[in-house]
Formats: sequence, structure tokens, C-alpha cells
Amino acid sequence: MELRKSIFSIFFFSTIAIFPIENYSQTEKANQFVIVVDPGHGGSDPGAVGINGNKEKDVVLKIAREMIRISKSSPKNEFKIYLTRYKDSLISLSDRTKLTKALKADVFISLHCNHSNDPRARGIEIYVSNRISHQSNESVLLAYQLQKELRKKLGFESRGVKFANFQVLRESVTDYPAILLELGFLSNWEEEKWLNNPENINHMASLILVAIRKSLNLDKKPKT
Repeated sequence: MELRKSIFSIFFFSTIAIFPIENYSQTEKANQFVIVVDPGHGGSDPGAVGINGNKEKDVVLKIAREMIRISKSSPKNEFKIYLTRYKDSLISLSDRTKLTKALKADVFISLHCNHSNDPRARGIEIYVSNRISHQSNESVLLAYQLQKELRKKLGFESRGVKFANFQVLRESVTDYPAILLELGFLSNWEEEKWLNNPENINHMASLILVAIRKSLNLDKKPKT
């Protein structure tokens, strides 16, 4: 048993070690909120593949990286954003949540793109855990705030806030507010084209940060 634990620890920390160490260092200021963004899939797992060949793993990583860039350039400097993967690598779901807990996240967002056999399917879906905990209200609040921002500012059709037993949500339910965001359908020609535009990637990343800020009520409640 001890040998198995040792092997697992070596694997887990060697996975993290492929990224620059400063990506995971706990250097955030006292008034910063720790946001962990989980770009879904990666490596040998492309996720959904669009009708024009765009891969889910690439789209969500672009949005996650843009969130970091926007946050760092903000004069308010309220967020310290970490990613569960910084490049095209495959990280297990359990390692993603273990990393998030180790970073003592204030918010966790898993980014995905949708796919359907019906090319007319469109819109965003947001999931929260179907298990109840003291974090449930905050998770639901963030989900509805995101739905509102993306529908109002970008015109995305909303497919609703839903409850599910996805692993990254199930393993997060007692530790921090967590949502899984399906950003649109790569099987829909218009939405795939929209998500392939760098300017739209910027808009999406910006509004996710706006929604996080509003859900945390930062205008009235700075972190202490």
C-alpha cells in the first residue's frame, strides 16, 4: 500500500512539474481571490471536434489563458488565476480536483464545449453538483450570474442551469463553489465559427471574469 501511495505521489507531482513552478506558487496577495480554471480534456483527448475541425481542448485553453491575461492587466488585481493545465496535456479528473484543493480555491470553473448530432443545437449550458453542501448556494449563484452575462452581453441562447454528478463537481462539492460551463456547440456551424475568433475569445473570457466578480459581490465585499 505504501509503495502504491509513493508511486501515485510521484506521478501526481511529476504531472504538475511539467509546468513552470511559478504557475502554482502561493504568492497571491491577501486581498486576492484564488480562481482555478479547468480547461477540459487535453493531450490525447481532444473532446468535441467541430464540423470545421476545431477541437474543444484548444478552444477552452485559449479562453482560460485569456482570462489570465485579462486578470493580470486589470488595475484592480483581484484574482490570482491558476489553470489545471497550461498546455496541451492530459490531466486526470481526480488530479484536477486535488490540485484545486491544494491551491485553496475560492472558485472553480471547468470549461468545455458542447456537441450534438443535431447541427441546429446551440447555446450554453451550466452545471452545478447535484449534491447539496454549504457551497451549493454559491455555486448556483455563480451559474446564474454566468448565464445572465453570456446571454445579455453576447446573445448566447441559454439552455439553463442544470444539476449533474460530473466528477469534477462531485469531488468539489464540500470545498469551494464549482461549476462546469459548456460554452457552445462545436457541431453548430455558427457557434464553432464564433468560438474560433480571437476577439470573441476575449469577450468570453472577460464576461466569465465579470460574472465571477459579481457572484463574489466584490464591490461590497473585498477579501480580508
